[in-house]
Amino acid sequence: MDSRPTISSDPRSIRTIVAASAIGTTIEWYDFLIYATAASLVLNKLFFPTEDPLVGKLISISTIGVGFFARPIGAIIISHFGDRMGRKAPLILTLVSMGLATTLIGLLPTYSSIGIAAPILLVACRLVQGLAVGGEWGGAVLIATEHSPPNKRGFYGSLVQIGFPLGMSLGTASFFALGYLDDQQFMSWGWRIPFVASAALVAIGTFIRLRIDETPDFKRVVREGKVARMPVWEAVLRHPKDILIGLGARITEISWIYVLTIFGLNYAVTTLALPRGLALGAIALGAAVELITIPLFGALSDRVGRRPIYLLGCVAAILLSFPVFWALATRDPAVVVLAFVIGMSVGHGIMYGVQASFLSEMFPSNLRYSGASLGYQIAAPIGGGLVPLAATAVVGFTGGATWPVSLLMILIASMTVVAVLVARETAPKLARLQPALSIVGDASPNTTSAML
Repeated sequence: MDSRPTISSDPRSIRTIVAASAIGTTIEWYDFLIYATAASLVLNKLFFPTEDPLVGKLISISTIGVGFFARPIGAIIISHFGDRMGRKAPLILTLVSMGLATTLIGLLPTYSSIGIAAPILLVACRLVQGLAVGGEWGGAVLIATEHSPPNKRGFYGSLVQIGFPLGMSLGTASFFALGYLDDQQFMSWGWRIPFVASAALVAIGTFIRLRIDETPDFKRVVREGKVARMPVWEAVLRHPKDILIGLGARITEISWIYVLTIFGLNYAVTTLALPRGLALGAIALGAAVELITIPLFGALSDRVGRRPIYLLGCVAAILLSFPVFWALATRDPAVVVLAFVIGMSVGHGIMYGVQASFLSEMFPSNLRYSGASLGYQIAAPIGGGLVPLAATAVVGFTGGATWPVSLLMILIASMTVVAVLVARETAPKLARLQPALSIVGDASPNTTSAML
């Protein structure tokens, strides 16, 4: 029986599938990321009031980490069903769960109204957000890459990745648009608007995702009777090295973007006393530029390979680790905007553009949802939860010094360099190599050809 993936031959069909997946991912990231913005600006005052502003700030930012620590759990639970039941059903579940949790956050009473129950409910909603986004990424990426021809997986996979900067742009812009409100209005009800608006976005996204067809690869797995009974466990047993490589590859990208957008936002507004609108506008612009750099480097990876592009992103992050914070410290509006834009679009965008294809190509189709999700999401609590919290604490305790944060980012990027260097190249050099390599089949231990 032919073990090669069935690839859609209609470019319009592929574009429709990728667009639908990217729209849903945009909504998911919008929901997840507006919490980070709110936590940096307002939640510490409304849900975690303390006499020490630094303590309240640290508690508030630490609740961002709750979502990140829940992501690996969500990946384990949801990817199990993604490899057993298909890619489509988990995407509906994650989107609806995320939307409900986000809308509830916008409706929660504050600490002054119900006391300790307020932060408990807030953390519970954040937990649901983390579980949902933990299972989202794998399914969204596979819907796109498993419908794509091998020589364009980098490009089509990167189009799903733009859901992150799109969601960030929408979320940041929504708070930026509230800048016309005075502080009392913003603290009273203005901050709730982006959360409640999620309900309408989720309804649109759910309708779109219901129209997506199941992937040819999963249909083939079912047809050939290769559905794994315990896919997460089998992925851990059969592909531990690839999962660790995925973790190592991801750690710099996620640390870099959240140090910039969580710690950097807080540092710019509270420590440097820069206008909130300036910092939010700079982040929104940086995310907008990523809409270009992410697909650009995803497409380049189809031509020169995943590893060279990923290493380029690591080098960029290392070189920018000190200059980004030096630029913020100038307090010059133009320089501050430039720091966020370059830091996000180059230091983050290069690596993020390659991730979808690089991580998913490491695993055979019957374990792909589980394997790719584990490597991707295990990095989340470290890079997205602990690193921004550590950066905030260090700067607070050292009176504003950022050099320890820069050194930490260089150390993390060095770990990613090692992970990528020991990884296999997963991109086929030429489309004509597909027929020859595909005879190896999914059972091959050579993960370079796992998706071929």
